[in-house]
Amino acid sequence: MKGNLYLIPVSLGENKLNNILPEKNFKIINEITHYIVENIRSARRFLVKAGIKHKIDDLTFYEINKHSKPDEYHKYLSAALNGENIGVISEAGCPGIADPGADIVAIAHQKNIRIIPLVGPSSIFLALMASGMNGQNFAFKGYLPIKKPQRIKQLKADELRSANENQTQIYIEAPYRNKPLLEDMLNNLKPSTKLCIAADVTLKSEFIKTKSIKDWKKSIPEINKKPAIFVLHSEK
Repeated sequence: MKGNLYLIPVSLGENKLNNILPEKNFKIINEITHYIVENIRSARRFLVKAGIKHKIDDLTFYEINKHSKPDEYHKYLSAALNGENIGVISEAGCPGIADPGADIVAIAHQKNIRIIPLVGPSSIFLALMASGMNGQNFAFKGYLPIKKPQRIKQLKADELRSANENQTQIYIEAPYRNKPLLEDMLNNLKPSTKLCIAADVTLKSEFIKTKSIKDWKKSIPEINKKPAIFVLHSEK
């Protein structure tokens, strides 16, 4: 009998885990000794904080990130084929959403391994929930182009699509690039376009606010180097 692949959400920052994760998650964590993670160091720290009963040095970790070799991903699931459960841990939030864990999940489906997603925080969906924008038709666009001309072109195209299709557009950005992205939004989108900025979601310093581009220009928030989600909606 094959083991299961558990997708284990983690906190979005320094927070008490029992405030954001259900008790069931902690029980499952203590039944797993094989983990596929984005970063071994932070995964070990999360497991210790979660009160794992196994000795950390007795656990087996496989790393999946930009330095990993995709050809080896199949091997990471060997334990599940031998009847042991495996956990997937992202750097923050939910595995498989804006996260390389999706590649592991795809392979697990091919191998007919049962996938079990656990409940936990996703800054993307929490931001959408709190934005007041269309939650029935939305697109998560991930990271915008790094180069300014391409980024502005993409923003304008997405703004037009939002207006034409009543579709909410959602973006994530590296914290140190928040400021130039916000500047491009304020300088190139229509004054009436709505923008929700959700920074430090679930943390004590959480900031979530929706305003028009015109109103944001009057009071620009300080979000530099803070994890943030940008939610956009435009009307005809």
